[in-house]
Amino acid sequence: MSGTQTVAVILAVLNEELHIDACLASLVEQTVTPDVIIIADGGSTDETVSRIADWQSDHPDMIHLIDNPHRHQAAGLTLAARATNADVLVRADGHTTFDPTYVSESLDALAGRSRVAVGGSQVGSAQPGPARAIAAAMTSRFAVGPAPYRHRTQAGEVDTVYLGTFRRVDFLELDGYRLLPSGAAEDADFYYRWRQRGWVVEFHPPIRSTYHPRTSYAALFKQFMKYGVAKADMLKLHGRLPHARPLAPVALVVLLAGSGVLFVMTGQPGPLVILLGAWGIGLVGVAASVKGDVATRLGATLATGVIHISYGLGLLKGLMRSARKIRAGTRTF
Repeated sequence: MSGTQTVAVILAVLNEELHIDACLASLVEQTVTPDVIIIADGGSTDETVSRIADWQSDHPDMIHLIDNPHRHQAAGLTLAARATNADVLVRADGHTTFDPTYVSESLDALAGRSRVAVGGSQVGSAQPGPARAIAAAMTSRFAVGPAPYRHRTQAGEVDTVYLGTFRRVDFLELDGYRLLPSGAAEDADFYYRWRQRGWVVEFHPPIRSTYHPRTSYAALFKQFMKYGVAKADMLKLHGRLPHARPLAPVALVVLLAGSGVLFVMTGQPGPLVILLGAWGIGLVGVAASVKGDVATRLGATLATGVIHISYGLGLLKGLMRSARKIRAGTRTF
């Protein structure tokens, strides 16, 4: 157990039969055992709930399943947090497994401190096929940007962390996670509001987890399309982006479309060739920089292209929506 303070792991799931067993195994086998694991299910139609029930039978005092009638992750996490009186909340994710010291390292980083959220390093799993190539692409700054939890090796203050651990009283004072119209970016919105209060978000490398990425390029496209729309939600809600990097995929999509139209209308291929050449150089750089065999490197290149185009299209789509409707559609629980 965690000693003088109680610890709850909270996670929201929906159709996670492929990963929920590994996730829960990693959580119950922590060197510092959480007092409770609250799982909010958003109406899974696969074997997720029955698998959780099996875990409940072995750990009846630790694992608790609640309904998330809103389906979305933001709602499920907030409902899970409200379903416990634990002092500390450790956010988990059904697509993730956690190093045995994840909870203990999180508690050490948080020890004696309030108004602080801590998180750590995330690496991609080495599943075979497209998932391995997608995980390799996630290690490239050209593919996904320089997110601290993927690349940073030094502890320090950051804008956001992957998942995160924080005190429940602070979480509730901030009204928990909000559901944005996109159904995503609840973590970015949460930590933005956290920092707006002058509270601290810190990255600690020893807090380690492994993320299991999408297993197809079509699923990856859908995922990053949604992320792009969510980034527009953030911009419309808060009036600013933390940096200009998310605009690069939009520029790529707009320039590709514009130069393509120019080529069709005038027969001049120059702008399109230059743009594709510059982007291609970056994609070749991804293939050269990631680890793995030839198939993995080529797959990572394809994944990078999918990420750029889908994210750009999503952000462009989101930017076309009115800020008033986005603000009106943002909900707390």
